[in-house]
Amino acid sequence: MSWGTELWDQFDNLEKHTQWGIDILEKYIKFVKERTEIELSYAKQLRNLSKKYQPKKNSKEEEEYRYTACKAFLSTLNEMNDYAGQHEVISENMTSQITVELARYVQELKQERKSHFHDGRKAQQHIETCWKQLESSKRRFERDCKEADRAQQYFEKMDADINVTKADVEKARQQAQMRHQMAEDSKADYSSILQKFNHEQHEYYHTHIPNIFQKIQEMEERRIVRIGESVKTYAELDRQVIPIIGKCLDGIVKAAESIDPKNDSQLAIEAYKSGFEPPGDIEFEDYTQPMKRTVSDNSLSNSRGEGKSELKFGGKSKGKLWPFIKKNKGATPEDFSNLPPEQRRKKLQQKVDELNKEIQKEMDQRDAITKMKDVYLKNPQMGDPASLDHKLAEVSQNIEKLRLEAQKFEAWLAEAEGRLPARSEQARRQSGMYDAQSPPAVNSCAQDRESSPDGSYTEERSQESEGKVLAADFDDEFDDEETLPAIGTCKALYTFEGQNEGTISVVEGETLYVIEEDKGDGWTRIRRNGDEEGYVPTSYVEVYLDKNAKGAKTYI
Repeated sequence: MSWGTELWDQFDNLEKHTQWGIDILEKYIKFVKERTEIELSYAKQLRNLSKKYQPKKNSKEEEEYRYTACKAFLSTLNEMNDYAGQHEVISENMTSQITVELARYVQELKQERKSHFHDGRKAQQHIETCWKQLESSKRRFERDCKEADRAQQYFEKMDADINVTKADVEKARQQAQMRHQMAEDSKADYSSILQKFNHEQHEYYHTHIPNIFQKIQEMEERRIVRIGESVKTYAELDRQVIPIIGKCLDGIVKAAESIDPKNDSQLAIEAYKSGFEPPGDIEFEDYTQPMKRTVSDNSLSNSRGEGKSELKFGGKSKGKLWPFIKKNKGATPEDFSNLPPEQRRKKLQQKVDELNKEIQKEMDQRDAITKMKDVYLKNPQMGDPASLDHKLAEVSQNIEKLRLEAQKFEAWLAEAEGRLPARSEQARRQSGMYDAQSPPAVNSCAQDRESSPDGSYTEERSQESEGKVLAADFDDEFDDEETLPAIGTCKALYTFEGQNEGTISVVEGETLYVIEEDKGDGWTRIRRNGDEEGYVPTSYVEVYLDKNAKGAKTYI
């Protein structure tokens, strides 16, 4: 099966067929190139997606990733980043091993094809030239033969005519002989050219064209083999990254299997545990015997106090105001006394650890300066030891300040750790509100305990005293905590996530009612839908006060 023998007369069709083969190869190159662009785009989108959901440094999100479920999600993001890298590898390998190589091969193929068909056209032109020579010699031979016949006929006519002179007959005879000789020469020339043409034609159809077409066939078959190899490489490059992609997916599965709901529940306890104990039972108060009535340790001292207590702590929104009670609104106290005991202890412990790290850092710096000073003392040419005295004194002063600060927080920490199990029933039931609010009540109880005539402490007297003080304090602080009328409206400029007790979450653009203005502490009290209320930072809302509302300030 050879193109040289089977397709000896299909030069033009072979030229079209080989050009079509090159077009197919270029189409495949374009396909692979577009695939590499898709892989790069996909990898870029995966990386952007992974980056978008990565936790921001030094933000609350970093604390959330202590939970195993969040860790699994973070592992998924990291594995997806590696997964994207494998698609970049596919794109890079396809570009270098297929696109670039085939593009170079196409250029070589075009040059080779051009050379082969140039040789074919050259052979065609040569045989066409030989054919034209043959035709020319043939026509000349035919013409000379006809001229010789005419000259012979003229001679015979002149020879038969008695009126023609002998000289004219001789001239006609010589002319006839010359024409016969020219015909013989043309015949010999034609015969020679014919033999030459037949030889050239045989060489053309049995040697030159078969050789050229055989080379074109080999070229075309190499092109087909090259496409097959490229298609195989295309699949292999995909297959090479499958193990690594499998490891990425295995990593995601492993992260999912590492999720521990019990551990996450424990972390939630550590994050939000207040340290309070649930309130005890409220004792029955018998009003039919007013003279013998006693105040239980879980109630207030009079009906007004009882009503207030039940209203305030049983209400839907009043318990939410902690720690934003009036005496504690504003900046966070340095000793974190606004927090529940357990949270306060954790914050204090964290602060102590930070201070100890800073002290250690300053001590390391002091040691380094001291060593440098010793070097300067031993080698004065290296520097002046006195130049380090100021820096050494400054560092020592910083260490002393940090130690005093650490001692202060350690004292608060010891106080918090010592008070945790000793919460009173009344304080536990009121969720820490009075710890920050009414130290006089505690002192009062202590004085009552000490002022007993016989030195003993009467439980009833203590409870009654504590109840009276708490009720009075409670009434003073919450007389105006009844359902307050709206004094205006506000529009949320930004989204605020209310994470602490007493705050309320708002969404950017949301409109709410203002029920209490900012009193200089940076917080405004608002209400949503008539029953949900709390505090938001004043800077997060734009307030529109009703000038006719009670309690509204007049702006001039």
